[in-house]
Amino acid sequence: MRIGPGRPAPPDRAVRRLPRSLAGQLFLVQVVIVAAVVAGGAVLVYLFTEHRTHAAAVRQVTAAARAVADAPGVREAATGPDPTAVLQSYAERVRTDAAVDFVTVMDPHGIRWAHRDPAQIGRPFLGHIDGALAGRTTSETYTGTLGPSVRVVTPILDDRGRVVGLVSAGITLQSISAQLRGPLLALVGVAAGALALGGAGTYLANARLRRHTHGMGADELSHLYEYHQATLHSVREGLVLLDRTQRVVLCNDAARELLGLQGEVEGLRFDALGLPESLVRAVLGSGPAHDEVHLTAERVVVLNTSPIGTGLGSVLTLRDHTELQSLTGELDSVRGFADALGAQAHEAANRLHAVVSLIELGRHQEAVEFATAELELAQRLTDKVVGAVGEPVLAALLLGKASQAAERGVDLELTEDSRIDDGVLPPALAPRDLVTVLGNLIDNAVDAAVENAAAHPGPPEVTVTARVDAGQLLLRVADSGAGIDTDAAGEVFRRGWTTKQHGRGLGLALVAQTARRNGGTVEIGRERGAVLTVRLPLQREAAR
Repeated sequence: MRIGPGRPAPPDRAVRRLPRSLAGQLFLVQVVIVAAVVAGGAVLVYLFTEHRTHAAAVRQVTAAARAVADAPGVREAATGPDPTAVLQSYAERVRTDAAVDFVTVMDPHGIRWAHRDPAQIGRPFLGHIDGALAGRTTSETYTGTLGPSVRVVTPILDDRGRVVGLVSAGITLQSISAQLRGPLLALVGVAAGALALGGAGTYLANARLRRHTHGMGADELSHLYEYHQATLHSVREGLVLLDRTQRVVLCNDAARELLGLQGEVEGLRFDALGLPESLVRAVLGSGPAHDEVHLTAERVVVLNTSPIGTGLGSVLTLRDHTELQSLTGELDSVRGFADALGAQAHEAANRLHAVVSLIELGRHQEAVEFATAELELAQRLTDKVVGAVGEPVLAALLLGKASQAAERGVDLELTEDSRIDDGVLPPALAPRDLVTVLGNLIDNAVDAAVENAAAHPGPPEVTVTARVDAGQLLLRVADSGAGIDTDAAGEVFRRGWTTKQHGRGLGLALVAQTARRNGGTVEIGRERGAVLTVRLPLQREAAR
């Protein structure tokens, strides 16, 4: 069909050859290797067999020639008047019995006395006789009247050791080739069988490989591996693969960041990575973990584990819940503020009813005194907190926690030396971290004071100190509880440690983690009850 101007050319209908699969490539390579090995083996066996056949032919003709030369009748005939009459028939019998192609008897000058072809009698021998005339038996491959042959020439010696004649026996190369034909055909058959067996085995092995690789080629498998690696390292969830010996096979970038791992970790045992003990126990435990919350040095992670196959290893997935945990803490604080405001509103309503009732009874003076006293009490706490703590987040937290503590019958006091001016705290010290630290310390202290209320006279007490001390923010919370045993001091900040019946053991662990993240420290002491002191540097460079 003619292609007009501007008309696109017809598409190329040639079928594009698809790249051969990896299994197909390996099959061809293996077939070539098997064929080369079999062919090389066949050549070596042939050369070895040919050499041995040639050596056997030399031994055979040597034995035949020496047998004729040593025969007494041959010696007598060689010195008699008519050697041919005696030697021709004898030489033919020996040739037939010894299974050689010719036995030739000649005089010392090489003139034939006996030959397979009677027409050659009287003619000179074709070959070298110098060695035989010197008394030696010599062998050679020479082309005579019967064609190329392997032959020997040996002397006939009389009683005094003189050479009186020569005997030559030989086997033609054609006869030797005929002897090799049988073994060679067997060798070819064995080689063909070996090639067929090797090819069949190679095909079966590559068919299995083709199933496992889904018929993909080497380039496709390489690209698939690159996609796999890029995907694993780009996902935001942490992923760790362990083999059956709990060694790390793969650790993507997100897992390194979440676990705080540095350097090369592939090949190391998971319990040798320096991770928290609770996390290691959860990973190396007998059963899978589902949405377990664990604390690392600086993060809160949610762990899930699952076995791979049957005893092949396990896979770990990690999600970062640090910010979510902080937001949850802030939400708990807001809820606490709301509950406190509700309680205060309820108390204010009760007090207002009391004031109204006093007025209705005509007790105006008592109503004024009651209202003034309640107002002074509430205002005194607010003025003290706001005057001492200029940081609005801390001030609001203290007021809310004071209302919560009062609702539970606990006196929460701010010490006289507490003071934090507005603008003192650096921007790097996040308000949510302050809420996490001070909020959890106060909650634990209130719980401890309430639990131990019966052991001490007077109401339960919690004392809070918040001030700047030597370039550090000092937050100290003391309670009238039972205190912390010396033996348990090292376990207090471990995830899961708690003295509460229904506690999760996360509060103090979060306090310690937040302090470490901000370059601070946590100390445990004892006065009336437990005293926990947190120091956070105001200058992170100095802390480093």
